[in-house]
Amino acid sequence: MLRNRIIYAFLLWFAWIANAQAVNPQKQVAPVDHIVAVVNDDVITSHELNEHMGVVEKQLQRQGTQLPPRKVLQKQLLERMIMDMLEAQYAKETGVRVDDAQIDKTLQRIAQQNHFPTVDAFRAKLEAQGVDFKKFRGEIRGEIISTRLREREVDTKIMITDSEINNYLATEAKMGNNEDYHLAHIFIVVPEQASADKIRASEQRAQEALNQLRAGASFAQVAAGFSDAKDALRGGDLGWHPADQLQPAFRQVLQKMQLGDVSPILRSPNGFHIIKMVDSRHRDKPMLITQTHVRHILIKTSDQVSDSEARKRILDIKRRIEAGASFAEQARHYSQDGSAAQGGDLGWISPGETVGEFEKAMNVLQPGEMSGPVQTGFGWHLIQVLGRRTADVSDEQKRQQARLAIHAFKSDEAWQDWLRQLRDRAYVEYRLDDQNDN
Repeated sequence: MLRNRIIYAFLLWFAWIANAQAVNPQKQVAPVDHIVAVVNDDVITSHELNEHMGVVEKQLQRQGTQLPPRKVLQKQLLERMIMDMLEAQYAKETGVRVDDAQIDKTLQRIAQQNHFPTVDAFRAKLEAQGVDFKKFRGEIRGEIISTRLREREVDTKIMITDSEINNYLATEAKMGNNEDYHLAHIFIVVPEQASADKIRASEQRAQEALNQLRAGASFAQVAAGFSDAKDALRGGDLGWHPADQLQPAFRQVLQKMQLGDVSPILRSPNGFHIIKMVDSRHRDKPMLITQTHVRHILIKTSDQVSDSEARKRILDIKRRIEAGASFAEQARHYSQDGSAAQGGDLGWISPGETVGEFEKAMNVLQPGEMSGPVQTGFGWHLIQVLGRRTADVSDEQKRQQARLAIHAFKSDEAWQDWLRQLRDRAYVEYRLDDQNDN
């Protein structure tokens, strides 16, 4: 749900950055290529690393961020490339696929969000700035694969108990959290089952980052040089987050901080964090919300069912319903969703409870209307709106909001833990001149 919005926001950011990445037109003599890292059965070459370095350096310069020392940035970028390769390897081994049709759909969304009339116009703009469109597609494919891995390996396994919700609501009532925070962060990972020496090394690295910040270095520069998070090359910018979707330990620290303040080193199960409060704003919680009573039929895409095949099946179901078949009966027989037994009935849905594509399609329907095929990260849907109402924010709604908030920070922790385990299981050999073999 929230995860799909985050990934498409990242893709939008990547599109604008790519739009600014001009390549030096002067022809240069290519250096001799060599291997800089072995990652299981794959390799990363110096040409690939240097190509990424050039892109990242231009990106940081455009943002006005002072560049970290080249060797520091090179090491950070190599680690990022290793993790991307490990995710791609695991996805291939476990049957996670993204077909060209899904890439095309995503490109259409990016083009529209950037105010281009067509994908071809968007492509022409990128290529005019020296961006390799084939590599751009590859970046998008990798991000979608990462999102699908997260949904499968983490999000679907998160359990939230009633007692957790009760404790969360009690804490929120005491703290009165109705703030939104614009944050940046630096994250130093601690390997799974790390020895005391490795934990100390990670903490010392975090302390070095904090010392540089206190000495006057810009947060974006230090993030680019130290942070293990994917947003490191964006200055560690996390964007806006409601207070109730942050870890309780982070909220307690933020309540004592002023704008521009940097936190001390914070410990989590996955590593060490440094947070900067970029901005904050007071959020008045709405007293009334519009809810939609909706039902749907879902055909999932998978390694066995292609995107085009899933769409064909949902169209066949739509034709049967239009010919007089019962929506509920078709849902019971064909929908691949937990709501199938209820005839696809999802009950009364509040804003933000479904993925963006689903909610957008649902919101334009009048009661009694049925949508055409709607694609989300889960597959292809038929959606029918049964009714709408304006409701007070009830205890049930508050509990649902609490569930979403708990899921958000549990998901973030679990995903970082999963990535850490993936890295620890891998064989990685460094061959950079200033690195030792791992």
